[in-house]
Amino acid sequence: MRVLFAGTPDFSVPALIALASQHEIVGVFTQPDRKSGRGKKVTMPPVKKTALEHGLTVFQPESLHDQVEAIAALQPDAFVVVAYGMLLPQSILDIPKLGCINIHASILPRWRGAAPIQRAIEAGDKETGVSIMQMEAGLDTGPVFQILKTDISTTDTSQSLHDRLAKLGAKGVSETLTQLESALINQDEAIKAKQQNNNLANYAKKINKAEAQIDWQQSADQLQCRIRAFNPWPICQTYHQQTRVRIWQSSTLNEAMSISAAKPGEVIDIVKDGILVACGADTETNKTTVLKLQTLQRDGGKPLDSNTFLNGYNINIGDIFTTI
Repeated sequence: MRVLFAGTPDFSVPALIALASQHEIVGVFTQPDRKSGRGKKVTMPPVKKTALEHGLTVFQPESLHDQVEAIAALQPDAFVVVAYGMLLPQSILDIPKLGCINIHASILPRWRGAAPIQRAIEAGDKETGVSIMQMEAGLDTGPVFQILKTDISTTDTSQSLHDRLAKLGAKGVSETLTQLESALINQDEAIKAKQQNNNLANYAKKINKAEAQIDWQQSADQLQCRIRAFNPWPICQTYHQQTRVRIWQSSTLNEAMSISAAKPGEVIDIVKDGILVACGADTETNKTTVLKLQTLQRDGGKPLDSNTFLNGYNINIGDIFTTI
């Protein structure tokens, strides 16, 4: 089957590799090369790198609005779009025989939008997945061919979940295209995508760096979810005196402690595997909760386990972490 592919980041790569082994990839659309990193070196997107390694033709337009004729000339049977970063106009959605198919990293209609992986962890969801969907003009509103699910563990970060969902997405889109191709070849009725229930929809808004500021008035469970959700970007942060400290890894403390007088953000103990910090009250018990900071980083330094971090930086019981 003639497949046109569009994607940009690492999340798109497993799907491209899987489809390239099964179908004729007539072209790969990806974002233009951008400056990135501290040195602002011009870097090609991961999808472009993978496409070139597979000998595929790459297109990097700044906009798709003037690409209608070029895409039509490629005569794609299907157009697979995975985290491309550009909206497809209706004139392009109408070109492929089998339409445009998208991998979205959530169980639709939950978490439509830009940051479904982070928002699912932040919200404390117990499971998520990938939805293989038919694209339409609305934002992640199209009918869904299939959903592949996975549990969200208490140690999952956005990175670990991202990697797992990328593989699931590749599996799901491969299965969907195989079924669509079979129907096309045999002139059978194609598999039907199921319409979403818009009443159940919510939106995963884009992550803002300002959200990384830790609000110690929140409970330890809430902060733990946010710390995992914002790893590896933008990384939750707090201030100790005038020093910014990023928190890469933490855990909640289950055992009861007599800390009712502790202020949110106050260091209540330093143990062998972490720094214990008082947080806001649990909404059910109304008791002060505790977060154990396990991997920390100062500006200009590397992420370090708490013991190593404290060897080079002094934090004492009674000190207060602040928002700014």
